[in-house]
Amino acid sequence: MRCVTYSMSVSLDGYVTGPDGGIDWGAPSDEVFRFSIDQIQEVGVHLMGRRLYETMLYWERTDHDPPLDDAQLEWAALWNPLPKVVFSSTLSSVQGSARLATGGLAEEIERLRAEPGEGDIAIGGATLAAQVAALDLVDEYRVRVCPVLVGGGLPFHAPDERRVDLELVETRTFDSGVVYLRHRVVR
Repeated sequence: MRCVTYSMSVSLDGYVTGPDGGIDWGAPSDEVFRFSIDQIQEVGVHLMGRRLYETMLYWERTDHDPPLDDAQLEWAALWNPLPKVVFSSTLSSVQGSARLATGGLAEEIERLRAEPGEGDIAIGGATLAAQVAALDLVDEYRVRVCPVLVGGGLPFHAPDERRVDLELVETRTFDSGVVYLRHRVVR
């Protein structure tokens, strides 16, 4: 069965965006970006909400100024054809390899788990991930902790009153000070 993963960069104080909604503090070093390229190759489908979908449309553009470097072109070549499912109550259409979700979160995830195919079901966006976590459908949490305190913003985890035990699967420390943590949910 395909693994459902939640992977994002987070500040040391636990936020995926700063108080102003900015994410510039999480811009990856070349080493971390290369790691992200390696990770995206393990993904079979990516689930996201409207805000992340609109942010990631950047990679679908061809008019970048300055032009994309080799690593960025490699990322775009992997990201653009990757199947995506967008959960939104305001969008009426999406583009590229994305489709709008037609069912609820649990229904979509269970359908994707049952489909033939390889690669993880990745979840991007803290709001959507919180909903999936509340349904107890996340199998792994993959966090890139950035060495910065942003003082507020959108938290990596929404408050949840239930306990979830995790098993550490992998850690990695990058020269930039970013620490990668991969935890599997203990069931």
